[in-house]
Amino acid sequence: MWRRFVFESVIAGKRVWRLSLTVACSLMLGSLFGDAAQPSAPAGMTADQDHRNMMDQLGIKALRPGPSGDEKAPNHANYDESLANPFPNLPDLLTLKNGKRVTTAEMWWTERRPEIVEDFEREVYGRLPRNLPKVTWTVKVTDREFLGFTPVIAKQLVGHVDNSAFPQIEVNIAMTVVVPANAKKPVPLLMMFGRTGLPSPAQPPQEDMERINRALKALLEKNDPELASIFAAYPGYSPLNALTPSFGLGGPRPAGDPPTTSQLIADGWGYAMIDPGSIQADNGAGLTRGIIGLVNKGQPRKPDDWGSLRAWAWGAARGLDYLETDPSVDAKHVGIEGVSRYGKAALVTLAFEQRFAMGLIGSSGEGGAKLNRRNFGEAVESLTGSGEYHWMAGNFLKYGASDSAFGSKNPGDLPVDSHELIALCAPRMTFISYGVPAAGDAKWLDQEGSYMATVAAQPVFELLGAKALGVSSDYHTEKMPPVNVGLLDGQLAWRQHDGGHTDAPNVKYFIKWADTLMSRNPTS
Repeated sequence: MWRRFVFESVIAGKRVWRLSLTVACSLMLGSLFGDAAQPSAPAGMTADQDHRNMMDQLGIKALRPGPSGDEKAPNHANYDESLANPFPNLPDLLTLKNGKRVTTAEMWWTERRPEIVEDFEREVYGRLPRNLPKVTWTVKVTDREFLGFTPVIAKQLVGHVDNSAFPQIEVNIAMTVVVPANAKKPVPLLMMFGRTGLPSPAQPPQEDMERINRALKALLEKNDPELASIFAAYPGYSPLNALTPSFGLGGPRPAGDPPTTSQLIADGWGYAMIDPGSIQADNGAGLTRGIIGLVNKGQPRKPDDWGSLRAWAWGAARGLDYLETDPSVDAKHVGIEGVSRYGKAALVTLAFEQRFAMGLIGSSGEGGAKLNRRNFGEAVESLTGSGEYHWMAGNFLKYGASDSAFGSKNPGDLPVDSHELIALCAPRMTFISYGVPAAGDAKWLDQEGSYMATVAAQPVFELLGAKALGVSSDYHTEKMPPVNVGLLDGQLAWRQHDGGHTDAPNVKYFIKWADTLMSRNPTS
């Protein structure tokens, strides 16, 4: 009866404080009576209900509204640089909380870096749970294909997450891995967040397609005899047609660079596509499902629990677990890539999972490379509202609070900022990419603020023996290079291309940059 009351209260959409009370009581009963009191199904909550529940946990009565992206709206985002830096001084990368200066790489690794990680985990992206289940990878399909003119081996995989602790939620991570078929040694590989699928599935020969179509027509006619007259009227029709292979033939190629996947394969790289939605849904209503819901047994998060960005990063790391077992992949040279929200996820992945050797971080904006302290375009308040809060830890909501049990907080109260997130990637190869507003990479993303963060991250790269951008670390005065002028001589790189909300125009520069730093000859 108790469980049914809790579940029906949610479905009826009653007050969220009541849900919070029932969740707490359910957990208390669980401690008293064991598994008998555990919920039998995930809590059915809307994003608004879950968001309100987190506000209640934190004692937040009201949040500041986020700015509008519409420049004609009364509450439009600020785009005036004279007003962009209300909190001009960033947390010092190389000063410990006790005030002591970090002067050696050992101090960074053993003292300062753990401090920064703790702050990010507690206040921004959330902590990984201690009871994370194992992932078992299965190769579902292996196919010999062509990508352009290059023969490749493509594999579709599923990573089944052990859900024995809560069978009501199932998580199966979808990933595709593609490598050149004729490589003489393991190849570097770029993992990308996005839709999975074989690039050019091999097709049966024509005679087999004809046999399949004859059998299919017979089955269709058996199910619906009236179809016989339609097939007779159109004797040349076939229910199934072979897919057109991607040989790059048959007509002129559209203007611009080849697709990212084709460029990687042509240069002798491999690539993997990993589906973030198969790890964790991109909405607040999904927080009681996916990997976050699985480890919480279908119940709402606590304030320092991980959000979707950290969950996607965890899933990418599990994909890397598989790649380390694949003899065709040089697992020491695997990178991570993403654009927009997946650019945020790629930067979080690179920062927290040190086995990734490099990253291409595209147009990541607030929650990614953009400085949280900047008042320009997208703001902290854009992520604390109910639309995108699920990317972050619940505690992040505090920095958008206008009325709460602890008063009010703003972005200047954050203990960390994005320059420190970039610094957590050091000394590994980190390429920050943006486009231009005129082509669709909106001002909202704050390209200037992201460049400031990249500049401010330099001292850690240099402390660890890596080469950075080659400019001063004075983020107050340094200005972005002109469009299409890259700073690509070090492990920390920046390039703003003249395209839109994509990193595609920078891919060829990323490949050349990474090849050079790996001392690798193309196609080798």
